[in-house]
Amino acid sequence: MAVPQNKVTPSRRNMRRAHDSLTAGNPGECPNCGELKRPHHVCGACGHYDDREVIAQADEIDLDDDAA
Repeated sequence: MAVPQNKVTPSRRNMRRAHDSLTAGNPGECPNCGELKRPHHVCGACGHYDDREVIAQADEIDLDDDAA
């Protein structure tokens, strides 16, 4: 079993972990509604991707006619 030869000091341990931090996202504006969205993802506010609607929003669907 692997056992360290010498104690790893807190300074050396923390220097090794210096690159483990999280990076901030890279949001961009939706060309249709202007909300922030992730690159190469469908806009969650309007359902558009690349200037076309790919997901119909809930306010556009009329559920009362189907339920009756």
